[in-house]
Amino acid sequence: MAADLNEKVKRYERLLREALEKAKYAPIPQSHMYTVAGDYHNMASSYYNDGLHFIETDDPVNALVCFSYGHAWLDAGARLGLFDVDDDVLFTI
Repeated sequence: MAADLNEKVKRYERLLREALEKAKYAPIPQSHMYTVAGDYHNMASSYYNDGLHFIETDDPVNALVCFSYGHAWLDAGARLGLFDVDDDVLFTI
């Protein structure tokens, strides 16, 4: 049975929102890697906001893409050690 698109959009929106809240910068402040962590978090946040825009304009496919891409930025950052995370459901750690 195929997944329900609207359910999946809601689930991925929630997952990215929760991941954005939990992704705390790991590098020391004023370091280059702290700046990189900020860049990764900003990209994820931008994709999150874009996804919300696509929900408002009734474009669930692009909303899902945005939420997926945003989460990928955070997940990659967690794997690189940019974020201090301990949730193995939200992140690949």
